[in-house]
Amino acid sequence: MSVPIPTAAWSWPINQAWQTPYVVRYASNLDDGPAHGAPLGGFGAGCVGRSPSGSFNLWHLDGGEHIFQSFPSCQFSVFEQLTSGETRAYAMTTAEPPPKQTPYPTQNSKSQTQNSTIGTYRALYPRSWYVYENVFTAELTCEQLTPIWAHNYQEASYPVAVFVWTAHNPTEQPVTLSIMLSWQNMVGWFTNANKSPEVQQRDDGSPFYDYQPRLGQSVGSFNQLVKHDRFLGCVMDGAWSGDPAEGDGQFCIAVALPQSASPASPASPASQVTYHTRWDPAADGTDLWQTFSQTGTLPNVADTTSAAIDEQIGSAIALCFTLQPGETQEIPFVLSWDLPVTEFAAGKRAYRRYTDFFGRSGRNAWAIAQTALTEYADWQQQIEQWQQQILERSDLPDWFKMALFNELYDLASGGTLWSAASDRDPVGQFAVLECLDYRWYESLDVRLYGGFATLMLWPELEKAVMRAFARAISAEDSRQRIVGYYYTIGETEHRAVRKVKGATPHDLGAPNENPWVATNYTSYQDCNQWKDLPSDFVLQVYRAFLLTGSEDVAFLADCWPAVVETLNYLKQFDHDGDGIPENSGAPDQTFDDWRLQGVSAYCGGLWLAALQAAIAIGDVLAAQDEMTGSWAVLRSQYQRWYDQGRTIFHKKLWNGRYYRLDSGSGSDVVMADQLCGQFFAQLLGLPDIVSPEFAESALDVVYEACFVKFNQYATQQPPPQQKFAGAQTGHFSATALGMKIGAANGVRPDGSPQNPDDTHQLEVWTGINFGLAAYLAQLGRREPALEIAEAVVRQIYDFGLQFRTPEAITALGTFRACHYLRPLAIWGLYGTLTQQWSR
Repeated sequence: MSVPIPTAAWSWPINQAWQTPYVVRYASNLDDGPAHGAPLGGFGAGCVGRSPSGSFNLWHLDGGEHIFQSFPSCQFSVFEQLTSGETRAYAMTTAEPPPKQTPYPTQNSKSQTQNSTIGTYRALYPRSWYVYENVFTAELTCEQLTPIWAHNYQEASYPVAVFVWTAHNPTEQPVTLSIMLSWQNMVGWFTNANKSPEVQQRDDGSPFYDYQPRLGQSVGSFNQLVKHDRFLGCVMDGAWSGDPAEGDGQFCIAVALPQSASPASPASPASQVTYHTRWDPAADGTDLWQTFSQTGTLPNVADTTSAAIDEQIGSAIALCFTLQPGETQEIPFVLSWDLPVTEFAAGKRAYRRYTDFFGRSGRNAWAIAQTALTEYADWQQQIEQWQQQILERSDLPDWFKMALFNELYDLASGGTLWSAASDRDPVGQFAVLECLDYRWYESLDVRLYGGFATLMLWPELEKAVMRAFARAISAEDSRQRIVGYYYTIGETEHRAVRKVKGATPHDLGAPNENPWVATNYTSYQDCNQWKDLPSDFVLQVYRAFLLTGSEDVAFLADCWPAVVETLNYLKQFDHDGDGIPENSGAPDQTFDDWRLQGVSAYCGGLWLAALQAAIAIGDVLAAQDEMTGSWAVLRSQYQRWYDQGRTIFHKKLWNGRYYRLDSGSGSDVVMADQLCGQFFAQLLGLPDIVSPEFAESALDVVYEACFVKFNQYATQQPPPQQKFAGAQTGHFSATALGMKIGAANGVRPDGSPQNPDDTHQLEVWTGINFGLAAYLAQLGRREPALEIAEAVVRQIYDFGLQFRTPEAITALGTFRACHYLRPLAIWGLYGTLTQQWSR
């Protein structure tokens, strides 16, 4: 028996630890370690993570908040009995098992060889598999999935995880198996006990606040048995009443009676489901494990008594069945939850998207579970059909297909919000955190790269995000805040207004305030001064229109006033009137520890591309009679700025081989992303920012300096004098081991740094590398594009960064800012490699 698993799926031995994983660069940043697997749960519904070892350990059930902790009582266990009377029973984790239970062996029971094969974890998001070997006589596989596939705006929001167990008897004697799912009642846990947390600053200048979940506070919680037709479940509820608040609701575990995989081999009449609705996870586990480990059954306790003060309660379901020789059976289990409310600041609430389909009562966990048990086979088919279109492509390597799907994990576990629909927002509002260290939503400079995933797969969510930015541009917030960057260099009283009217905000707010309304949460820099954000906005608006069929004129009309307002705002920074706004000398763009002065290649190129995108948008609206005011005058102005700026861009920055970092610093640094504006101009069919021969030459220098020579230099790189407390070096140096780790953000032509102690220049930014690879592919340079992308992917998935992909890695085995949004740029690389947008 072999469950079909795509060969492209990421693979890791269930019992293998990471010997030399990446470690966090700064001790103040998050580092949960490498035990991460694909998350389970729909977009914006909250999600649960399960590690390759089998433990449930990640809990993103409160919008925007992060808990990484194993609750051993939440676990699968398997019992097996042979005709000889021999029995065995294990909790299906090699990590900490539930009380009294025996963990899954870390070595082959048929061999004394340490680290022998006992199973493999595979992942191709939104599916993952545990293949168990050489421990049980039966062959066992557990497939996990959430109903997520492209252009699906309903099931993709469901708060549900499906576990499809496939059991096969390869012997000539019957084998009895029992599979148990136990779960702890967690109702009321996932909400901040401090409704008005104080915003503080880390040593790196970024704002943060304390999250105090109500873990373990279960007084009044109770569990009850539920049945319907062929399904049986345990619903876990709480003491709440009336309309649910944040954290109120239900959890449910459920199972369907087994069906044979073959009509000629009916399910055994000996199959039975047993249960326990009130066992004590805080005790020694005897009430659950004693009977299960001996007989594969539970004592059928249906006790609905509420938990007393300081008491914990759990529920469990076990399905026992006998496999005849050669027989295969498929048994689906389901975990569902109904936590309909996300609360931000006190009194600021949103209902989750899935409530459009299951209601807002908070009493629908059983209905969600029944839906999953009824429809999971169709969900499997939908996911397979979607993924197969890419998996069948012979022109893409398996490592790329693997990373392409697995990087989508962040759309579920990135603290994601997806609100219920309204007349104004017919698919709801959507938002993903920049990352868990920089906990604010949809950072616009980051999603310039990372937004390719929603653009290609869920375009209505992409447009919802851009509409939210359009609404925010004309808003203002005069509150003064300390700018964190200056805090790090000793200027603690450097303050700035939070949001200036006309400025494009950096982000859509944070989970402790009022997302989509209170924007510009980050205070590391004064984002009102940033020279890339207005351009980023205009380019993403036109991208969302053009690359989704060029039909949604209403979307362009919604965003047009903001386009005009923010371009006018940015033009005020063109102090010398040469057609291009100048960078100020402070870090005022996405590389926010990197000082640019005067005209810069990065911001100047984006500005020129944005002007042409605005002209294209205006032409569409004028042709459709959707334009107000004198478009001819405005169009002429944009074209004049562009013509003047394009000449100045080349004159001030071209040095004969590549474009200088900027016109004011005198630096000879080769910036990897110096032609981001040209990439977007070409992607969107706009006039070139630079002539093709100059782009080709610059790209040659970028490849040689930032990738080839940087990786040669990095083999001898000494530890830098890092400016933040608790700076670390890792367990290994990838480059010293002969592995290229990707392209550095900016180095001198010989691959060396301008300043070895700079923060950003020597970092390899994963999303920037995918963007650079996309530009290489756009110009027909497929081999170097894949070479750079593969170097990054290997570091992520071979060294413990999977399903927590960071913003940055270094040659010293360290990373920064995990669970990052920008790496979703790999979908932009896919689009260019496959010529999705060829023009």
